[in-house]
Amino acid sequence: MPVERLLPTPEAYDLIELTRDVADKVLAPRVVEHERNETFPEGVFPALGAAGLLSLPYPEEFGGGNQPYEVYLQVLEELGARWAAVAVAVSVHGLSCFALATHGTEEQKARWLPDMLGGETIGAYSLSEPQAGSDAAALACRATAVDGGYRISGSKAWITNGGKADFYTLFARTSDAGSKGISCFLVPAGTEGLSFGKPEEKMGLHAVPTTTAHYDDAFVPEERRIGAEGQGLPIAFSALDSGRLGIAAVAVGLAQAALDEATAYAKERKAFGKKIIDHQGLGFVLADMAAAVDSARATYIDAARRKDAGLPYSRQASVAKLVATDAAMKVTTDAVQVLGGYGYTRDFPVERFMRDAKITQIFEGTNQIQRLVIARHLAG
Repeated sequence: MPVERLLPTPEAYDLIELTRDVADKVLAPRVVEHERNETFPEGVFPALGAAGLLSLPYPEEFGGGNQPYEVYLQVLEELGARWAAVAVAVSVHGLSCFALATHGTEEQKARWLPDMLGGETIGAYSLSEPQAGSDAAALACRATAVDGGYRISGSKAWITNGGKADFYTLFARTSDAGSKGISCFLVPAGTEGLSFGKPEEKMGLHAVPTTTAHYDDAFVPEERRIGAEGQGLPIAFSALDSGRLGIAAVAVGLAQAALDEATAYAKERKAFGKKIIDHQGLGFVLADMAAAVDSARATYIDAARRKDAGLPYSRQASVAKLVATDAAMKVTTDAVQVLGGYGYTRDFPVERFMRDAKITQIFEGTNQIQRLVIARHLAG
C-alpha cells in the first residue's frame, strides 16, 4: 500500500502521485537488470528531469520546482523505495546545485543555474579525497591562481555520478590556511586535464558509478569560483546539512520498501498451519520494523520543516541522517530474516535493499560524525 502522507498543499499531493507514476513506469521495470549487470541506466535521468523531479527545491526563476524541502524529501523517499542508486544520484545532483544556488552571484546563477536545473544535466559533488574523508579540512587538491583563473592539480574520491555528470562542484585548496584555505569551483565535464578512475566495485548501488577524479593542471576560469577564496568549507558544510536530509529520505524509502516486501511475504507464507505474520514472534519483528520506518520518517520531516521555516536545522539534519540510516540497516536486515533463505537470494529484492542500506550509514558524513555533530551542539 502507498504511504499515507501529510503534505502541506494539494499541489504536493499531485506531485507525489506524479512521482509514484514515473517511478513505477521508468525506474521499477529497469532496476533489477541494471543493478545485476552494474550498468548505468541511460535515459533515466533525462526522464526524471522532463518530469521536473531533478530540481524541486530550487527557485522557479532559474528552472527549479520551488518546492519546500518537506515535499522534495518525500519525493526522494518515493524514488528510493523503487531504486536507491537513482535516488541517491538525484540527491547528489541537488547537493551539487546548492553552492551556486546559495552562494553564487546573480550573474553566475543566471548564466549556469538554468542548465543545471533544467533536467538535461546532472551534477556531482567533489569534496572527499583518498586521504581526507571525514576530515575535510585535510584536503590537498590544490587550485593555484594564474592569469584569468586557477590551475587545479590533485585527486578527489568517492564521486557519485563520476564520469557521467555534466558538472562537478569541486572543493580545492587555494592557500595553506587550514580550514580557511579551501575554495569552491563549478567545473564543467570535459575540462582539459580532468579524468576519472575505474568505477569502484561496490557492495551496493551498482547502477550508478562511484569514481575518483584526477586533475592534472586543469584550468578553471576565475568566473567559475563560487563564493570568496577561503569560503569553501562553510559552503560545503552548509550543503551537507541539506544533503544529509536527502540521504535520510532515501534510507527511509529503502526501509519502507523492505517492510512492504517482508509484510507481503509474511501474509502469504504459511508455517505450522497459519500465515507466518500471525505468529507472534514474527509479527512483533514486523511491528518493530514499521515503528522504525515511521520514526525515521518523522525525524527527516521535522528537520525539513525547520529548514523551510528558516530555522537552524544542522543538529536535526544529523539526527535524521543517523536515525534514518541506522533504521534502514536494521529494517532491511530484518526483512532478509523474515524471508529466511529466500531473503538471502537475488530472486527477492530484500537482499539488494540490505546491501544498498549499508552505504547510507557511511556517506554524507559517517554516522559517527553525525554523533559528533550532535554532541557538539549539546555542548553549546
